[in-house]
Amino acid sequence: MLIHIVARGDTLFSIARRYGVSVSRLRSDNGLTENQTLVVGQALIVTLPSRVYTVRPGDTLYSIAGRFGVSVLELLQNNPELIQNDTIRPGQQLTVSFQGGKIRELATLGYAYPSINDGILRRALAYLTYLAVFSYGFTEAGTLIPADDARLINTAYEYRAAPILVFSSIDDSGGFSTSRASTLFNDRALQDRVLANLVAVMRRKGYVGIDMDFEYIAPEDAGGYQEFLTRAREVMEPEGFTVSVALAPKTSASQTGLLYEAHDYPAIGAIADWVLLMTYEWGYTYGPPMAVAPIDQVRRVVSYAVTEIPPEKILMGIPNYGYDWTLPYEQGITRAENIGNQGAVLRAARYGAEIRFDETAQSPYFEYYTAGRRHIVWFEDVRSVKAKLELTDEYGLRGVGYWNIMRAFNQNWALLAARYAISKVV
Repeated sequence: MLIHIVARGDTLFSIARRYGVSVSRLRSDNGLTENQTLVVGQALIVTLPSRVYTVRPGDTLYSIAGRFGVSVLELLQNNPELIQNDTIRPGQQLTVSFQGGKIRELATLGYAYPSINDGILRRALAYLTYLAVFSYGFTEAGTLIPADDARLINTAYEYRAAPILVFSSIDDSGGFSTSRASTLFNDRALQDRVLANLVAVMRRKGYVGIDMDFEYIAPEDAGGYQEFLTRAREVMEPEGFTVSVALAPKTSASQTGLLYEAHDYPAIGAIADWVLLMTYEWGYTYGPPMAVAPIDQVRRVVSYAVTEIPPEKILMGIPNYGYDWTLPYEQGITRAENIGNQGAVLRAARYGAEIRFDETAQSPYFEYYTAGRRHIVWFEDVRSVKAKLELTDEYGLRGVGYWNIMRAFNQNWALLAARYAISKVV
């Protein structure tokens, strides 16, 4: 696997010829449209096969997989065009393996809303260990506020991705409710009703675990939150369900702030089967322009987390999005636009921008002008994701979790296919 940085005069044809790969594969791995203009400074992943098989009459994916000792799912990962249409034809060339081999086994999780596009969902599921469906809530009577999740659960099983129910304190406005969470943590009878209803839904729908995503918890409810998680574990474990917890990105036990104080890393790490570090949102909607997940800041969180939680229990968060800020930035006034990573590159092409790369943050960015206003866009590409994945390798973490998979990010999936064996638990 190589990363090519587009220079002036480069074309897909010249890049493909340079590395001995096909133009169609370059387009697919990088999520490029048929006539998309390349951008100076744009990073392209170039996957290099070590073994290619030419389909013969009578072959099936199962027979080819058996011949080479790989799974059908691995063939799909290595040949993503098969994810949407697994019909093969004589003469078709399939990548069986890549140069360099797999670094290690990696657990991957992706969060998705029920409204996700089916093609984007299927492209991601081939590379996911877990699909986390966002989100179930609850009322003060103990009934559940459900998600329209049947399609996501059924599709997840097609790709052996384990469906996980996300349970949160999100209210009718779509925000995390501190008061609603507090009510739950301080009412054992309410907890009994909620947990019984969760188990019934998880049994009926085929979930394999629950992900607790409670944010902005009042500091005085920290103990109640831990007690609720303990009770949830006691109820879920006999049913064979896992319990995971999303954690705010702390860098010390004493970190203050409503987002952080009730997220006790050692206590919650001991209760949960695994945790997700929400290592993103340094650059955010109302904040000043900067990388969403600068690697130096992510490292600080991970280096603290592994002192409190076993690395094999930790998934590190990776953002599948960026932001576009209109400049000059004015605190309390400027509102950045959320933008997809592939969409960011299209925007750079539209405005003739040159993509740059910040070595400290290990993140790409660019500036452009429209309607007389200057903009700056920070986003993720194969370079920034590679840096984050290498951080998980360095610390021996269980894997990564993507917030979220609602937008296409082909480079990411191509990178995973080339370098990692994706854990599958169903």
